[in-house]
Amino acid sequence: MPRRDKTNYYLDIAETVLERGTCLRRSFGAIIVANDQIISTGYVGAPRGRVNCSDIGFCTREKLNVPRGERYELCRSVHAEANAIIHAARQDMLGSTLYLVGRECLTGEYVQNANPCSMCKRMIINAGIAKVVVRDTHEQYREIDPMDWVTNDESLEGTRGY
Repeated sequence: MPRRDKTNYYLDIAETVLERGTCLRRSFGAIIVANDQIISTGYVGAPRGRVNCSDIGFCTREKLNVPRGERYELCRSVHAEANAIIHAARQDMLGSTLYLVGRECLTGEYVQNANPCSMCKRMIINAGIAKVVVRDTHEQYREIDPMDWVTNDESLEGTRGY
């Protein structure tokens, strides 16, 4: 049996993590890896103690027809990237890689042009994560240098969504 390349191996793990997600719109899984060791994992879900969208049976943003990438203050969930960062020590994340996989809940298809939201980008930068890898298909992915987000700051341009 051919051996899976390391990047897709870690993306496969992130994809398994997303199965724990409780969002009704898009499910994401994230893992942070440093020196070939998984430091942390995260999936989309409501903060501890709060009811998940999957439990109440609706998504507020979906109900209000909020476009993708906008008005996250209306979302009940903590994003996968944020959950992975929250559960790791910064010293362990310095120079690490965050692997991110998203699927549309209705179709099961990979989220097209998936990217961390502006808040997650800020957390990734501050966590010292050196690279973000986002799955586009089962075999294809994109590598992103978070330092590009430092120089290309969408908050200065008023860019909405992604």
